[in-house]
Amino acid sequence: MENAYSNFYKNFYNRTGGYIPAKPLNSTMYPGDFFQIKNEEIIVLGNIFRDNIIDPTEVTINYNNRLNPNSWSFSDRLSKPYSGRTNGHDVTDGNFEFSKQVLAFAKRGSFVFNSTAPETTKIANWMEIQQQLIIKLTQTCYSFRELYVVTESASTATWSLAIAAEENAELEIASEVENFGLTDIFGHQSTKTIQSRDIEFHFREMQRKNSFFKAKKLVINDEKIDYYMSDLIKRRFEYQEWAQSFYDIDIKDDIHNNYIPAKTEINPLDMLSGNELNPNTALLYFRWADASLDDVEKLF
Repeated sequence: MENAYSNFYKNFYNRTGGYIPAKPLNSTMYPGDFFQIKNEEIIVLGNIFRDNIIDPTEVTINYNNRLNPNSWSFSDRLSKPYSGRTNGHDVTDGNFEFSKQVLAFAKRGSFVFNSTAPETTKIANWMEIQQQLIIKLTQTCYSFRELYVVTESASTATWSLAIAAEENAELEIASEVENFGLTDIFGHQSTKTIQSRDIEFHFREMQRKNSFFKAKKLVINDEKIDYYMSDLIKRRFEYQEWAQSFYDIDIKDDIHNNYIPAKTEINPLDMLSGNELNPNTALLYFRWADASLDDVEKLF
């Protein structure tokens, strides 16, 4: 069964232009944090500034960069079977009116997300520090082969999220406001939950926190992958001939011995000799790429 959160994370990445929610939700990520994804979790290992990998005086950090708020409130497979004004009674205040909505979630993983005033903090001169980061993170300070570095973190003044645990989940909410917009009432600070059914996650954050981010990932240069895969294929074709001359057994030709899966996860760096990878050659083997939807899927 698909993780209930997966649909939200993938939609968030696509709709916000590449931002990823922190995991766990509502945790914080800061520019310069470096991490790995292990067992579907984000494991933060350090920060390039705090750990003195990069001199902070060499970096320009831009703050309070406003984002388009229209891209930061959205839903998926959600309907509103009821929305209207209704009457209530309070012992102190007597009769009063309030807005009421029923939000219906079609599938497990359906969601509604609302936020206000999104803005980012980002490393503005990434291009100037990226090469020394490769050398330091893979050779002189650490020996990473897989790593992500946060280049930009985003926050909102408020955000609210509800995710369905099952098909046909429902959330009934009420608010003092009179706006019947689908996400407006859901995200309003006065909104209260009347009742819910089969909701996996429902949370409202009322403080600004850096809970969303963009990252660069360390990858092997394509030309190095092509070179080592070509060499591996060549060696496999020669393997049968070598085996026949080395072993004193009757070996039949088998085309399957030369088979290498098209999407192999062999790391070419594992096949390097002694000191072939060093501070002087690191830039030949590594480069940075944007964290992609494939990386988001590793979280689930």
